[in-house]
Amino acid sequence: MKLEEPKQENLEIIINDMADKLQVVNRSLMDPEDYDLNKYEEIKSLHEIIEMKGQLSVSEIQAFVQELGQYRK
Repeated sequence: MKLEEPKQENLEIIINDMADKLQVVNRSLMDPEDYDLNKYEEIKSLHEIIEMKGQLSVSEIQAFVQELGQYRK
């Protein structure tokens, strides 16, 4: 999957994938439209960390969701 280019379509893929991996029940919190495309690199970095870690603890999930909140518009 080529996600290097910061464009809305790639942001949507990343956000939706993170929502799945973070087991977010309330998907309205993870609406790709609510995230700032100018923060694409930061969001992509979080996605890469989640990918590498695999299984996440509850506290890690909460930390990632909180971090993502900083990149909302």
